[in-house]
Amino acid sequence: MATLQELLIRSSRTFAVGIEILPEPLREEITVAYLLLRVSDYLEDNQELADDDKAALLSAWRRVLGGDEEPRQLVERLGAAREDTPDALVARNATTVLKGLDSLAPDARDILVSRVRESSAGMARWVERGSRFETEADLDDYMHEVAGRVGLLLTELFALRLKGLEGAGDRMMRLGREFGLALQTVNVIRGLHEDRDRGWVYVPTDYIADPDVRPPDLFRPGNHEVAMRVLSRLVGKAERHLSAARAYIRMIPRRHHGVRLFCMLPLFFAVRTLALSRGNPDVLERETKMTRAEVTAVTRNAKLLGLSNRWIDWYCRRLSTAV
Repeated sequence: MATLQELLIRSSRTFAVGIEILPEPLREEITVAYLLLRVSDYLEDNQELADDDKAALLSAWRRVLGGDEEPRQLVERLGAAREDTPDALVARNATTVLKGLDSLAPDARDILVSRVRESSAGMARWVERGSRFETEADLDDYMHEVAGRVGLLLTELFALRLKGLEGAGDRMMRLGREFGLALQTVNVIRGLHEDRDRGWVYVPTDYIADPDVRPPDLFRPGNHEVAMRVLSRLVGKAERHLSAARAYIRMIPRRHHGVRLFCMLPLFFAVRTLALSRGNPDVLERETKMTRAEVTAVTRNAKLLGLSNRWIDWYCRRLSTAV
């Protein structure tokens, strides 16, 4: 049976780099939170189940987390996951993740249980509703459930563990939600082609000026100009959310350098990915992502220079404009 650390690394090496920088007990708490949410993601995204089954299993996962249902039956179902994906790997090891949750201090465990249950309920609601995003508000609602609540979870853990955040709670919670929406908007852009293949297009209908074009039609060659205008709107939306993400990091005292780094790395990766996606028609056909060398360089620079808030703003500008 895999350990929590092995599951973390095997499901996301990039995210593992950020978590390993964190001080304890935040490192273990956020590792468990991440893995719990990967189980939720598996139940929402997997290709093996009908939508009714996904919603039912997400509800069962909520009951297990809340202590209202014994985990045995659900764990057995998750253990039979056949997909060769990071989410399925974590789902097959749900027993290990739940044991990790049980080992946490009660105050942290309560935060994780509350926020993961809320996110899972939101995922179930959207599975039942289907991929209909008529307005940007619809898209924001979905992204809040899958990512905005993650920002709230992390902010609550930071407030619990870090000195110097007294009195910043309300504003930091708002910015934390925006941070989550920023990263999810970039994920939407990166995954346009892949999500299309599974029948989900995370594009609000009101982003499309042409009444004869629906979101699934954006990938047709004849609609290229419309698709590029939609891409531009998504990029602009991500940039607005990322501005809030920078403000969020500035609120974390510099003496908590590990926590700032944990937040900085996904910010920088998102800024760079957005730069590679801006005006790039390849986004409609394949994943656009940073090279391994770029990831290494960004991580090194953040560790060396990330104490300065002015440097963070400068580096974001550089990442967004570098060829």
